[in-house]
Amino acid sequence: MIPSRDDPFHGIYAATVCPLDASGRHLDEAALTRHLDEVTQIDGITGLLINGHAGENFLLSRAEKRRVLEIAHSTCPRSILVAGVNSESSYEAQAHTDDAKEAGADAVLLFPPFSWALSTDLETVLTHHRIANDHARLPMMLYQASVGAGSMAYTSAILSALVSLPNVMAIKEGSWETATYEANRRLVKALAPHVAVMASGDEHLFACFAIGTEGSLVSLAAVVPTLIVALYRAVKQQDLPEAQRLHAHVYPLAKAIYGTAPGARANARLKACLHLLGKFPHAAMRPPVPPLSSAELARLEPALALALQHDRRDS
Repeated sequence: MIPSRDDPFHGIYAATVCPLDASGRHLDEAALTRHLDEVTQIDGITGLLINGHAGENFLLSRAEKRRVLEIAHSTCPRSILVAGVNSESSYEAQAHTDDAKEAGADAVLLFPPFSWALSTDLETVLTHHRIANDHARLPMMLYQASVGAGSMAYTSAILSALVSLPNVMAIKEGSWETATYEANRRLVKALAPHVAVMASGDEHLFACFAIGTEGSLVSLAAVVPTLIVALYRAVKQQDLPEAQRLHAHVYPLAKAIYGTAPGARANARLKACLHLLGKFPHAAMRPPVPPLSSAELARLEPALALALQHDRRDS
């Protein structure tokens, strides 16, 4: 639900994780419901990014993605629900966006197709965004991919054209490099000041928050939401010592999940953290992603424990 206030989309969104059964074949709807409900109960969580990369949108079927949104809508009626759409075909993206609207999404986040990592161009990118949201006309968030993601990381010319499209109101800025984040933020704010630029590089949240942000759509907020909200608030309040202290709790976990090779295991690490916390009955991934080794789990545990100890009473 979009609240009636100035800048209603600003704030912290948890990019939620999708629990599966022990085989990895089927959604665990009960665990998903608990996960969504628990995260949205945290003071300072504005909404949820459903079916984002952390939610394994690239491995779920169209029917499963719609079902996840339906569960989110029924479980979290007061939260802003942003639906991730990730399809190679523009017409398929349109169908998924239409599904999202019918299932109760308040906005759509359109990811660049993975094939664009090899090559793309301005006309292709604009066509995809126009067609995807042509029927639903939902408020749209763009996704600025990592500097290491090839042509999925939009050039200044492409980004400039995208922010002028109808319904675009925010960018999940995932450049994963602070200098590029700042350059993109300055560009967008000069061309389209109404478009929120929201930091989302988990390892660089503190630096990007300090540069300036209207919020964040971030997977760590699905694992340690109170810590991410506290960091965001400390920066907004210009409490540098507190922000630095909180960053010291965020960074090791962000590094263990996203900054450790192979990066493709990040989803499995997120899910493993929620399993270690007793939130998910299973940490199963859908093949071809294999389960984490015992050695990798052992590396996650101390970083997760440190992140949970951010409250001053535990410091």
